[in-house]
Amino acid sequence: MDKRIGILVYRGDKGYGNPAFLRRLVEEGTSMGVEVFVFSPQDVDRIFHQIRGYEPYGAGWKWRWREWPDIVIDYYRYYPLAKHRHYLPVREGSIFRFANNRFANKFRVHQILEQEPEVYQWLPETVPFSKKNLSDMIKKHPRLYLKPSNGTAGRSILRIERKGDRFLLCGRTKKQGQKNEILPNTATLTQRIKQWVEQEKRGDEHFFLQQGLDLGLLSDRTVDARLLIQKDGQGVWRTTGMGMRVGPAHSSTSNLHGGGTALPAGQFLSSRFGVDLAEIIIHQCQELALVTAEKLESHFGQMMEFGFDLGIDTEGRVWIIEINPKPGRDIFRKLGQLSRYRQAVRRPLEYALHLLEKDSLVSQ
Repeated sequence: MDKRIGILVYRGDKGYGNPAFLRRLVEEGTSMGVEVFVFSPQDVDRIFHQIRGYEPYGAGWKWRWREWPDIVIDYYRYYPLAKHRHYLPVREGSIFRFANNRFANKFRVHQILEQEPEVYQWLPETVPFSKKNLSDMIKKHPRLYLKPSNGTAGRSILRIERKGDRFLLCGRTKKQGQKNEILPNTATLTQRIKQWVEQEKRGDEHFFLQQGLDLGLLSDRTVDARLLIQKDGQGVWRTTGMGMRVGPAHSSTSNLHGGGTALPAGQFLSSRFGVDLAEIIIHQCQELALVTAEKLESHFGQMMEFGFDLGIDTEGRVWIIEINPKPGRDIFRKLGQLSRYRQAVRRPLEYALHLLEKDSLVSQ
């Protein structure tokens, strides 16, 4: 194994946040003849230029001192909290060759894409949370979503629906607790939303309001599409796969972590729109993801993969709900698409090796 790939992640008192995926990365690296190990910022010894690298061992993990990685894939989920204070010095210190650049928060990404003529028409209206914006948006749209700028796995998202003079709230807390509430008027709504933001924000995190879409493809269920786009071993953007996510009854989100179900995209959309329109919708999703990925790279530099959460409304129109630069890929495993899941795990490693090969050609 003459190449070393480090996987930078957060490790807390309870270990890693997604150990099954990290285990698969290390195993796939071994099968490719590449040394892959997992590490966190606290594992970096700059004085002796070595790293405490972790690998699976039985049901757990073991570490040993490793030489400096040739390239690092950044899967660290950063929040502006004290426990993440060691991340930025490692990420921004130019001590590693990274395969993927840092990304902005979700609201900043929306602001950037709003300026792109080829993309903005696919975006729901989105504004920073404030008392005035809440009042204006709830008058304009019968359904809103309140979201944290750095959220993942559907945490802290609150759906707000206007029903006459009353408002229905449905959401999940940062600890994945379910919240449902009926409020009698706008004043009570404003007070409750401010409370939600204060209790749910992490550090100096901000919240934003997003137009709720008519995604009622199934009664009382939140339905959206997850599309994974990745660079392959030649550095070319490819669609790895797409599936539908159906949330539990009355849930505010469709996330699999929150109890959502995965369904094949073609099968589900064909049953709702017919085969011909379903094929058009899937093609539109793929083209939209490719165009958007290239636009994002022009702003943030070299990226490696994106998970697109796409809304498909009752008319078959596609909307960009969220874009995640460090996406999960469990949807393929839950769909029984194991070869696609394996490809989704391997592609970041293949792309990292492609970058190393390019580096060696340049240095010759």
